[in-house]
Amino acid sequence: MTKRFTAFYWMTLPAVLLFFVFLTLPALQGIYYSFTNWNGFGKNYDFVGFKNYINLFTDNNVGNAYLFTFKFAIVVTILINILSLLIAIGLNAKIKARNFFRGIYFLPNILSVLIVGYIFNYLFSNVFTVWGKNLGIEALSTNILGSESTAWIGIVIVAVWQGIAFNTILYLAGLQTIPTTLYEASNLDGANRWQEFWKITFPLIAPFFTINMVLAMKNSLMVFDQIVALTNGGPGRATQSISHLIYIGGFQGGEFAYQSANSVIYFIVIAVISFVQVRFLQSREMDM
Repeated sequence: MTKRFTAFYWMTLPAVLLFFVFLTLPALQGIYYSFTNWNGFGKNYDFVGFKNYINLFTDNNVGNAYLFTFKFAIVVTILINILSLLIAIGLNAKIKARNFFRGIYFLPNILSVLIVGYIFNYLFSNVFTVWGKNLGIEALSTNILGSESTAWIGIVIVAVWQGIAFNTILYLAGLQTIPTTLYEASNLDGANRWQEFWKITFPLIAPFFTINMVLAMKNSLMVFDQIVALTNGGPGRATQSISHLIYIGGFQGGEFAYQSANSVIYFIVIAVISFVQVRFLQSREMDM
């Protein structure tokens, strides 16, 4: 048994080394550079202590990026989980071509985020506007991505459309673990559909709800590809997320050390939000 366990450790060693070299080490280097004024080029830089971190809290661009990201993440997380749960319940019912529809709903998940973003960019700019003008619908007559007040809605639509697929599959997996005898017993007791959902379905898929909420929130907070493909942070900075700001400022704006500090704060924020989500939702599972 000892030799077998030793073999297992040796088998995991390559994965650990790759993880350390390509993820852990760059992260540690980023933390190191966050205490300097390095611009990303050359070898000349000075240590500035916590100056970068202090400046982050007085930077309006950083504040606006965090506000947009939080607003976007909350809206997308709620919409994805509501819609994916409704779709999963529908797909779990005994309908014709059920497996076909499951495949169709999962299709967006296997597509590239950038490709989907560019397709929707074309639709918003050239297709929906033509439809709106021909049908006399003023809301569709203009490109919503071109307005500071509506551009974020376009990004939400794309993120929700593509994000629903994965969450639907998880909810389907959860629904299939519920014994049908529970619903048969509830029907004999005269329970309606809402009572079945609230008293049987939702409590039993609560662990899946926790996973979906955490994953949807994490992915939404890290939104980047959709913004690059749809608005590139515009108009102005109206749709600039934290990830996009770090990329633009760090790799194109000569703020490598400054945005490294921003990425450290960003990591802490996501970790704290995920931890709070898990603890709160798991406590709700115990109360159900």
